[in-house]
Amino acid sequence: MNGKRSRFMSSALLVAGFVMYFLMNEPQTTHAMHIMEGFLPIPWAIFWWVVFLPFFILGLRSINKIVKDHPQMKLLLGVAGAFAFVLSALKIPSVTGSSSHPTGTGLGAVLFGPLAMSVLGSLVLFFQALLLAHGGLTTLGANAVSMAVVGPLVAYGVYRLITGANGGQRVAIFAAASLANLSTYLVTSFQLALAFPAETGGVLASLAKFAGIFAVTQIPLAISEGLLTVLVWNWLQAYNAKELVQLRLLKREESL
Repeated sequence: MNGKRSRFMSSALLVAGFVMYFLMNEPQTTHAMHIMEGFLPIPWAIFWWVVFLPFFILGLRSINKIVKDHPQMKLLLGVAGAFAFVLSALKIPSVTGSSSHPTGTGLGAVLFGPLAMSVLGSLVLFFQALLLAHGGLTTLGANAVSMAVVGPLVAYGVYRLITGANGGQRVAIFAAASLANLSTYLVTSFQLALAFPAETGGVLASLAKFAGIFAVTQIPLAISEGLLTVLVWNWLQAYNAKELVQLRLLKREESL
């Protein structure tokens, strides 16, 4: 009983810490977060919504199964969502109409799979757009495809690839979080390039321009996010080892 209470309090303190950090450090600007409201032409905004919705529906099924099979995972789902919310709200202005920032989706993808993170990530984007005027509702589909779909898919694939090859788990966590971040911005660059092709060179020239600008800030941010995610993973392993064992991310003997 005391162990459960201790894990609950530790998780609650982590969520509270994220929220307090966000409130104390959120820059007071409302014009750059992901791809902002109204920036994409309507046909492209609709297209990315259509691409995103099937993943969201499958993600709802995945979360329902997780909660049904493991009701005690609800708080850990909240921690994954809070982690993504806070990290993706710490932004650096970049390409016009967008920004550079951590994404925080790698952790949730490793814990619960990429489909569950498509829901958590899109909810993060929705509340940021609705409450903080960061991003937008028309561009939510595009932002969700890059941050809540592709990023988690890359994170999950990289984690499984490295651990399957008997690589170190912390190396796998670092690589998953970092590459989820970078892949999100490659997709964002592609989305912007499709919507705004260069007069000379078309989509490829525009893609090279957007990706090159993003890379200046995004590469060091991706490395930092990878290191931070490893620290959070160490914390989870210390205080939520039982849940990690149930998720088959930790061997029982490693939790002792």
